[in-house]
Amino acid sequence: MGFFDFLVNAGKKLLGKGDDNVAIKKEIEESFNDVSVQGLVVEVDGDTVIIAGVAKDSATREKVILIAGNVEGIAKVNADQLVLLPNITPEPQSKFYTIQKGDTLWEIATIFYGDGSKYPIIVEANLEVIKNADLIYPGQNIRIPELA
Repeated sequence: MGFFDFLVNAGKKLLGKGDDNVAIKKEIEESFNDVSVQGLVVEVDGDTVIIAGVAKDSATREKVILIAGNVEGIAKVNADQLVLLPNITPEPQSKFYTIQKGDTLWEIATIFYGDGSKYPIIVEANLEVIKNADLIYPGQNIRIPELA
């Protein structure tokens, strides 16, 4: 579970405006209200982002990967060195979904949950990635958490 693929020509425009490592690290840090990854290190190598640090839980790890990968110009995220704090209870694994042209969050919730009205669960799980539920774009990768 180390390499993740993304569409290189989709996402937020952050690269080429200075230090790309700093830009993506800042985007990750500013997307969370607290320090969710201890010792966060970001290195951009061509179209790949390498992320290292200790995430507080698997949801945080997944969100960090999505934030880094949903940047225009990034095709891969290597998260081999993004580890979790030891946790006694196993956490459910989320699914990932790449938004297609014409998708709506209602339709995505219908596919995964059988009920489109549950789309707020997807929005809540992706607050760091989906800033506005009405503005999703093709190529954007999101988390689909398991229902409790």
